[in-house]
Amino acid sequence: MSPAPGYTDDKAALARRLARIEGQVRGIARMVEEDRYCIDVLTQIAAVDTALSAVATRLLASHVEHCVADAIASGDREHAAEKTVELLAAVERFTKTH
Repeated sequence: MSPAPGYTDDKAALARRLARIEGQVRGIARMVEEDRYCIDVLTQIAAVDTALSAVATRLLASHVEHCVADAIASGDREHAAEKTVELLAAVERFTKTH
């Protein structure tokens, strides 16, 4: 069995935030259906992007604070190296989108 993910303690708050973001996206879809002004739609899309970035940043921090820190503390150099490579790949993916 895998260890619990680093965000386990924040899971409820993250789920609530993602549900709000989902509602924002549905609102954007309605705006498009209603032929709302382009800039208003783009403003809402930017808000969703910012909200998703905040969730991603929290998940990334949890990964560092829990998964990477535990791997380093374990003294298992191979496991620590694996988590470090995983972290760097995640940071690279995250920064490519921003």
